[in-house]
Amino acid sequence: MRVTPGFIFVAGWAALGFSQVAPRKSDWPEYGRDPGGSRYSPLTQINITNVDHLGRAWTYHTGESGRSFEVTPILVNNVLYFSTQKQNVVALNPETGVEIWKYDIKARTALRESRGVAYWPGDKRIPARILFGTGDGRLIALNAKTGELITSFGANGYVDLRVGVAEKFPKASYGISSPPTIFRDVVIVGPTTQEGPSLGPSGDPRGYDVRTGKLLWTFHTVPRPGEPGNETWGPGGWVDRSGPSQWGPSTLDTKLGLIYMPIGNPADSFYGGDRPGDNLYSASIIALDALTGKLRWARQIVHHDIWDYDMSAPPALIEVKRQGKTIPALAQTTKQGLLFILDRRTGEAIFGIEERPVPKGDVPGEWYSPTEPFPVKPAPLAPMSLNANQLSKRSAQAEKFCSDWFATLHNNGPFTPFGTTPTLLVPGSMGGGDWGGVSFNPNLGLIFANTNSLAGVGRMIPWTDGVLPYRNDGGYTRFIDQQGYPCNAPPWARLSAINANTGEIVWQSVLGSYDELEAQGLKNMGATAMGGPIATAGNLVFIAATTDSKFRAYDSRNGKELWVTKLDAAGTAVPMTYMGSDGKQYVVIAAGGTNRFGMIAGTAGHIADTLIAFALSDKARSASVILSSQTATTPSAWSVPASQPTAGSTGSTAPSPAKAAPSPADASSSLPDGDGKAVVLATCTKCHGTSIFTSIRLNRQGWEDEVESMRNNKGATGTDDDFNKVIDYLSRTFPRQ
Repeated sequence: MRVTPGFIFVAGWAALGFSQVAPRKSDWPEYGRDPGGSRYSPLTQINITNVDHLGRAWTYHTGESGRSFEVTPILVNNVLYFSTQKQNVVALNPETGVEIWKYDIKARTALRESRGVAYWPGDKRIPARILFGTGDGRLIALNAKTGELITSFGANGYVDLRVGVAEKFPKASYGISSPPTIFRDVVIVGPTTQEGPSLGPSGDPRGYDVRTGKLLWTFHTVPRPGEPGNETWGPGGWVDRSGPSQWGPSTLDTKLGLIYMPIGNPADSFYGGDRPGDNLYSASIIALDALTGKLRWARQIVHHDIWDYDMSAPPALIEVKRQGKTIPALAQTTKQGLLFILDRRTGEAIFGIEERPVPKGDVPGEWYSPTEPFPVKPAPLAPMSLNANQLSKRSAQAEKFCSDWFATLHNNGPFTPFGTTPTLLVPGSMGGGDWGGVSFNPNLGLIFANTNSLAGVGRMIPWTDGVLPYRNDGGYTRFIDQQGYPCNAPPWARLSAINANTGEIVWQSVLGSYDELEAQGLKNMGATAMGGPIATAGNLVFIAATTDSKFRAYDSRNGKELWVTKLDAAGTAVPMTYMGSDGKQYVVIAAGGTNRFGMIAGTAGHIADTLIAFALSDKARSASVILSSQTATTPSAWSVPASQPTAGSTGSTAPSPAKAAPSPADASSSLPDGDGKAVVLATCTKCHGTSIFTSIRLNRQGWEDEVESMRNNKGATGTDDDFNKVIDYLSRTFPRQ
């Protein structure tokens, strides 16, 4: 039985007069920049006309190399905050990379990766705080200005998150790997727990008072008796179940007061005979009231997960325009390479979901779901099947190795469960998408997602020494050749753009390229990636992620690679961008190494400890005048195609309009009459003529971004009221057609 709790209306928090901290548009104050995790920046100083002039501005060394470095820094009030490989916290000068302060967490146990920290602006009595979780299960609060421990928070500065969930399992793994989410005065965290055995600490997310550390609410990812969904775990399957964990980053709808959480898989990751049923709320997206933790809706993406296909990517809040209506939605990528686009008010699929039959396995005592959900649109972003004709021909030796191995494996299509004979899983648990998630350009209406094409191999064998009767032997084995390259045919990674309004794939580009293969004449092979993209109003998509240790920028309209540079090691993280007080736009990426993909292409030894910032040279910045700004920030002046061939080749048929250079400044140029015209003439025509306005058409968000760019990047001056009048005038007079 499929159980999806119905939607309950929640009054918008905006109606209560509350608003989150309002940082500058040039900041990056949250993990996904905005609470909704769009990873979209309105900055345009770096754009499609000048991105090839980006160079390294500064490099910060953590001194903690050899560990996973998956962090995305945040930028608030001209301070850059981030967590290191050992989960210490650092504050930097964002223009120079010079350390302001560093806090040592004095870890009690072995640590795990850390993806970032969260900022709370404080109030009239309490200074701003940095909050973060640790791999040994603590929630810590620091003074944002000094880095000092807030001893009034929790017990002498931290909350022990193991209390209430892990006492029965003192040696079990339990910690925090993703940044907290803060709404009003509630800080919300979810843990990462063991993959096995099946008994252990719960993976429940919890909300705490941001001032005191007092526990406010807990949501049970495994429903207790009397809670909806408990019956989906079979008799007693819920008792002491480890996970499913809410370990990936969450996103927030401040208007609805809802937090959207990706929920992982239960333990054991590959055997579920002791939990017969769909297992709500594992492998689901859940929407909770952020202040109370009450469930509003849930959408399960994988029923009875026995593939380690857990949900980990943060949902990105987007808008979908259909039939004259604007639908508040979210975009969720999965390990299967699928993209679900849901109405974020209800959890209903905007383009439909089909329950399709999937193969059944042969493991005695296992329970198999007869169907799994597939979105009707978009089409899969990564291959979900593999046959003998689709193996790599990188070399004769590799082809033979892979063909011989393939002949020993069985696969019956998507969601083939691991059986008692060697099984091929396509994509594997680290194929498709992962925690890197997606970004969204609201002007273009495009969602950007990166995916891998990487299969996994394993088989279920009897386990006489364990609690469960079977375990997966080699369940995380990658289907790679002798030199560590994927056995399936390339491309091995892609970057895709999806039209949010139609559900169609607009373009797909090969993501990554190994130097050693290019030297052999093998180009456009792709490079397995872990991390995600960001988008900017400069019509750019920035992404590192790849195991070739490179950082790239793509034209968001057509997928053309515009810039690539070599990093100190793989940047398996999500980048960010901001405007410094020196007037320069910076793009920052953490480069630590391949971590979980060390077996790929022999990159295990490629490690570093660097946080790297890139910026334009002074010459390139001064050359970035009105023409480049106009080209970069007027995506609505042309249409994005509704659909596009999805082959692995780079490119799109999106037209690139030829625009004439703007005329010289001419304050006497006429504009249509209307309220605000005088302010536009006084404020916006000092540096250029009016043709820049009359030649383009933008929606209101586009004009807000354009005016913000003129204000921050081009030196336009005026009061806030002046600029609001300018935006009102331009939105009315030159609306998107």
